Amino acid sequence: MALAGLAWVVSFATEQVGERFGPGVTGLLQSTLGNLPELFVVLFALGAGETVVAQTSILGSIFANALLVLGLVIVVGARRSENLCMTFSRRLPNDTSTLLLACSFVIVVVAISLASNDPASRHVKAISTIAAVTLLSVYLIWVVGYIRGDRPSEQAQETHGPRVPLAVAAGLLAAAGVGAAFVSDWFVHALRPTIDQLGISDAFAGLVIVAIAGNAVENATGVILADKGQPDLAISVVKNSVAQIAAFLFPVLVLASLFFAKSLTFAIDPVYVGALLLTAIAVWQVTGDGEAAAFEGWALIGTYVILAALTLYE
Repeated sequence: MALAGLAWVVSFATEQVGERFGPGVTGLLQSTLGNLPELFVVLFALGAGETVVAQTSILGSIFANALLVLGLVIVVGARRSENLCMTFSRRLPNDTSTLLLACSFVIVVVAISLASNDPASRHVKAISTIAAVTLLSVYLIWVVGYIRGDRPSEQAQETHGPRVPLAVAAGLLAAAGVGAAFVSDWFVHALRPTIDQLGISDAFAGLVIVAIAGNAVENATGVILADKGQPDLAISVVKNSVAQIAAFLFPVLVLASLFFAKSLTFAIDPVYVGALLLTAIAVWQVTGDGEAAAFEGWALIGTYVILAALTLYE
């Protein structure tokens, strides 16, 4: 509830920043601050020795944003459009799918290596470190070119203009991000007792509970923007978050975990390897053409529900 309470502040500040810049810059800024809770949740979880929760919460964030949140945004955005079909720029969805597939490639290759007892399987930690540095480099190359090509949308230019100065809007975003870091610490401390009391699996806690709570900011912001008839900005918020978690946050946490007793790698359970690869394909299929109907949003949401049900029985 505390994380969700910060979402209104972030959505308001995001709109104000969006009045001055294009949806790409605004979405990148919002997703960066919106992913701070997830960053701190995983770091605190690693410090507490909760490696399974840490790894599944990263995957859960990708699944939650790419399936649940994107699905909700499409359903709401399609309802707002005249032809019941949400339209948006195609570049970001296609770029996000490429970055997500690059991350999936690393995970699939590592999984095959481990399953086949390949000699390289004895060096998963080293391979994960190299892959993390490579993914970060690709992400930075992409983000620089993406920001340079971003332009304010015509819709933003036609509105009445920002209601607060840029410094105030940026300050609100920063304050919400810092507040989310403190709340994340409290959340992790309460997590283990709750898991034990409810009798749920660590996988369900990471992929569903931590992922949804840690991404509450994106969840609310994307849906609110879609409901206000700003499809490009709404898609930018969600898709930037997916790209950032897969190609930036995950690699950063892999490198940061080298300083903990238990390190994080790209080796994950086979069922999630398949789920991640199919998620990347589904996201490309639904959003790659720059438009999405409401039923496609419901299909993404349904896919997430099925995955959540699977983790409940892990």
